[in-house]
Amino acid sequence: MSQKAPFINDLSLPVIAAPMFLISGPQLVIECCKNGIVGTFPALNQRTSDGFEEWLIEIKTALTKFESETGKKAAPFGVNLIVHPTNPRLEADIKLCVKHKVPLIITSLGAVSQVVDAIHSYGGLVFHDVIKKRHAQKAAGAGVDGLILVAAGAGGHAGTINPMTLVAEIKKFYDKTIILSGCISTGRDIASALQMGADLAYMGTRFINVQESKATDAYKKMIMEAGASDVVYTAAISGVHANFLGASLKAAGITEEDLKKDRKVDFGKELDTEAKAWKTIWSAGQGVATIENVLPVSELVNSLKSEFKSAIEEQIKVLNIFPK
Repeated sequence: MSQKAPFINDLSLPVIAAPMFLISGPQLVIECCKNGIVGTFPALNQRTSDGFEEWLIEIKTALTKFESETGKKAAPFGVNLIVHPTNPRLEADIKLCVKHKVPLIITSLGAVSQVVDAIHSYGGLVFHDVIKKRHAQKAAGAGVDGLILVAAGAGGHAGTINPMTLVAEIKKFYDKTIILSGCISTGRDIASALQMGADLAYMGTRFINVQESKATDAYKKMIMEAGASDVVYTAAISGVHANFLGASLKAAGITEEDLKKDRKVDFGKELDTEAKAWKTIWSAGQGVATIENVLPVSELVNSLKSEFKSAIEEQIKVLNIFPK
């Protein structure tokens, strides 16, 4: 019996649009799902659990209407939950996910079997993001359905391990769904993720620069102007190492000394503070190097499909040459 997520074969592309703090909202999620890729958002992008439930209802209503009017099946949507002892909303938000039977839950900063059991109670899936083998082993022990391998160069809370090594290391002991994150911006990148052994590509930074994201025009412009070397890896902003656009750090008055400091993670006390910081200090991965425009989700997905198909066709041609 396959251990892979059953929805994969129903997607138009093997892609999850990653949940991005302050960037992902209902409009982005809905358009992703309509276009056949998984759309997700962080529960904490809504400032209250009541607001979070309103978003769940909005997304479910829009996708049901889409399916009814078009006869097409929308891709599933997902919610990111911060499973950390200092997140004061965790219990309430889990109950809402169960109530509304959210198809996919993405857990961060903690893999807990009780959370997995709650989501499994209605048939939902749980994917957990990890940056190293030890985290992956703990999450596998908690019974998660998939592991999101956040490799070097990814936006947000990223790791430092090369993606080829990370995938190979995890696949030695884990046979469920593998999702790869880190500098995936094109259809060719998606094809490369699958060749490395992943089942799905996890794309964040590329979906900042879509019309439906909540990013400001200035944020999107900075991404288009940035190269890989303009991305700075630091724990000074949120207490967890993450990648940020260097130009936004400079504009906010962050010094080299500031970047060397560590902060204690406390979502209870610092959520509002962090939200204010991330509005002006902008996260992005090294994949900015290949982002040159802002498109509607529908156009981006079509472009990714074309690039993905071309990359696969090129590899088929290579098979006619090698191995000899």
